[in-house]
Amino acid sequence: MNNRPSFFTALYALLLSVCLPLQAAEPVAASQNPLPAQNILAALQKPQFLPVDQAFALDFAQSGESVRISFQIADGYYLYKHKLKIAGVAVNFSNPTLPAGLPHEDEYFGKTEIYRHQLVFDVKLANIDADAKLKVRYQGCADAGLCYPVETREIPLISTAKPDSSAAASAETTAKSAASVTTAAPVSSQIGLAERLSSDKSLLTLGLFFLLGLGLAFTPCVFPMYPILTSIIVGQGQQLSNGRAFRLSFAYVQGMALTYSALGLVVASAGVKFQAAFQHPAVLIGMSLLFVLLAGAMFGWINLQLPSRWTEKLTATSNRQQGGSVKGALVMGALSGLVASPCTTAPLTGVLLYIAQSGDLAYGALVLYILSLGMGLPLLILGSSGGKWLPKPGAWMDVIKAIFGFLLLSVPLMLLSRIVAAEVLLVLGSLLALGFALYLQQVQQLLKTAMAKSLCWLIATMLVCAVMLANYQQWLAPAVQTQSAAISTAESQAGQFIDIKTLADLNAQLAEAKAQNQYVMLDLFAEWCVACKEFEHITFADAGVKTEMAKIRLLRIDVTKATEQDQQVLDKFQVLGLPTLLFFAPNGSELTTSRITGFMGPAEFKAHLIQLQQ
Repeated sequence: MNNRPSFFTALYALLLSVCLPLQAAEPVAASQNPLPAQNILAALQKPQFLPVDQAFALDFAQSGESVRISFQIADGYYLYKHKLKIAGVAVNFSNPTLPAGLPHEDEYFGKTEIYRHQLVFDVKLANIDADAKLKVRYQGCADAGLCYPVETREIPLISTAKPDSSAAASAETTAKSAASVTTAAPVSSQIGLAERLSSDKSLLTLGLFFLLGLGLAFTPCVFPMYPILTSIIVGQGQQLSNGRAFRLSFAYVQGMALTYSALGLVVASAGVKFQAAFQHPAVLIGMSLLFVLLAGAMFGWINLQLPSRWTEKLTATSNRQQGGSVKGALVMGALSGLVASPCTTAPLTGVLLYIAQSGDLAYGALVLYILSLGMGLPLLILGSSGGKWLPKPGAWMDVIKAIFGFLLLSVPLMLLSRIVAAEVLLVLGSLLALGFALYLQQVQQLLKTAMAKSLCWLIATMLVCAVMLANYQQWLAPAVQTQSAAISTAESQAGQFIDIKTLADLNAQLAEAKAQNQYVMLDLFAEWCVACKEFEHITFADAGVKTEMAKIRLLRIDVTKATEQDQQVLDKFQVLGLPTLLFFAPNGSELTTSRITGFMGPAEFKAHLIQLQQ
């Protein structure tokens, strides 16, 4: 993949930083079974389901070097045989011989076996050390349509090194019920959030998702919304007041939140296929043209070279979206929700998992809305303060509108980075940055104070330096690094990803990993996924992360085009969004609770890999 987003994200941040300093200066002279879209209305009247520990009550009893594990399965529920896995810590054990299950035709797993009512089996143990335990992983469903996430429970064992106390301890262990069994780690944040939604629907949980949304407000996915909203506020000109700024900002945030929530419900039904549809070149180009149109209105040359009939319609549309009405702000907020829709994060995925597995659309939509409001809070504060941080009406308005015109032009670059070659984007971004630098030089000649002139000169110089550095890294640095890269190629082979395409390829790689007793990481990525590229150029590039990644087998599937074979992989693992990293144990089973969705920084990711292999 090409390193596309870094320069333009930095460019956008630099452009955005211009606004406040200049205005302060002196004025110018988603169960394992995704919910089908056609069942959305029916899902609102869902049946009541038992908590997982009541649906599948786990109990155990240890007798010397053997432990009996039993499940009491409620009527109307069943366990998958092939999902039942045993792992040990500080103990040797023999894989149990499970009783034959009932034949079952599953929509996603095909022909499989299940258990109903009761399951009992024995596990033979040996060399039971202190703090020894067994980890039992299982998954079940309800006949009424709900499939629970994969569950992992720990069973504490009595060490054979302490015979004097074993009898009393064994009796105590036998009396323990599933309620005393703890969940094993590591557990992905999105899995934990989905489980919290299932078990706790209090105001505290809603408040948690509001705070998570607030954290998402400072991610690259939300960056394009700031120039869009500020252009709406600036478009008001002399009519702006604090009250009107608040109403426009509130309408914008509502449009974004409602759209984001509605799209979340669709994604829970359609998954990555829906995301990919919104990343179609026609959609991205169309949205980019819209923002170019709005930027043109800011510059005042929207009607150049356009037929008069088209000009009247486009100008009227642009003026409405700039901020002429609350309705226009609502529409632009809805468009901004589309801009952010391909960005998948752990909080968003947690909500989507809950919706897909439970079918609770009403509560899921509410949580998505609360999450979106958290994302929109900084936008609301920024927009509402417009009447305070903007100077008095005057000639400065033309300068401010032009600045936000440049900011709006940065939005298409971020959108097109998903489909256009990095070299082309570099040229366009360089032209935009140089154009903005020249404009600032023109502005500083009209300013009266030395401080304001120096500020404009400094920002323009920083833009020129950024352009020179980016072009050096793109065109000159690769040639300089060719020799050193050739020398280190042999040393880096252990940390290289293996590109695969199909489920058959994946199964073959898992078989090889099993033979070598390796853990496996599968990276599902797409060229339109901004966070996927952040993973590659920030997290995967970290030296400490590389050391840990070299210990496991690395696989990668490109699902940019969402082909039929791509969709088979996504459906197999119920992937709701990108980026998604799947992890597999040496025996080939997926470590579901260790799945990662959304960007994760180097330090946290390194700790995740270390914990995974313990």
